[in-house]
Amino acid sequence: MLKKRALRLRNAMVRECMAEFLGTFVLLLFGCSAAAQVKTSRDTKGQFLSVNMAFSVGVMSAMYLTKGISGAHLNPAVTMSFCVLGRVPWGRLVPYSLSQLLGAYVASGLVYLVYYDAIMEFSGGVLTVHGQNETASIFATYPSEYLTLGRSFLDQVVGTGMLMLCILALDEKRNTPAPSELIPPIVAVVVLGISMSMSANCGAAINPARDLGPRLFTLTAGWGTEVFTCYNYWFWVPLVAPPIGGVLGSLIYLVFIDWHLPEADPPESFSTLSTISDKIQQPSTTWDNVAELKAAYL
Repeated sequence: MLKKRALRLRNAMVRECMAEFLGTFVLLLFGCSAAAQVKTSRDTKGQFLSVNMAFSVGVMSAMYLTKGISGAHLNPAVTMSFCVLGRVPWGRLVPYSLSQLLGAYVASGLVYLVYYDAIMEFSGGVLTVHGQNETASIFATYPSEYLTLGRSFLDQVVGTGMLMLCILALDEKRNTPAPSELIPPIVAVVVLGISMSMSANCGAAINPARDLGPRLFTLTAGWGTEVFTCYNYWFWVPLVAPPIGGVLGSLIYLVFIDWHLPEADPPESFSTLSTISDKIQQPSTTWDNVAELKAAYL
């Protein structure tokens, strides 16, 4: 029997990219499957909230699955924000993003296979982007008819900014950090809140991979180039706006919160407010041991 060590990949980058691929795959499989179920059943087997909740469950599941390997970014905008903050090397940005994009593409393909009969029955065999029987929105996001380009861009910037602003504090030891085991469901609730409050305009993509991966799949699966040309080539908005929003949200967190938190190890004479988490117990320094060794030799 092969030992698991013999099967373990030695290249850390490959392991992390595999985790990002699988995590984004799980996220999109939950979310797009729910969208397909609601759409093809004409809201008889779920509602708009069902899709929001499914994406949130996907976030939580994917984070529990991959957080220990890659950090469970699942989103190029998150990866880019962490790079700007110095938490992730810039060399991880492109490999992570491509892995996330591929995971979203493959998940969309599996959703299409699972719901193929339902999609064909609903659409009459005609795969379109517009009309009452359109099915492209099962996979990628599209703007509402009333929405202007500028407002849709702002929508994505604000949504992704809120995402980063809310998740950056979760593991901040100088503030009120969440228990490590509870971070995935908390992030899922944040995503659910954004989806429930900011998805009417253009679907709350807040994730370039979540939108481009499924859009590329629909391009190759029969919907045609209209998935890119519709709404005056709107497709670039959920690609460009989320990274900008993520970086802006991160900067807001730094300016308003991070720079004003107490030092990581404040002097013992200083008192801390009750809203600041208790200082983490650090291992005792080795100075006493060094002194004892010196005394023994002397």
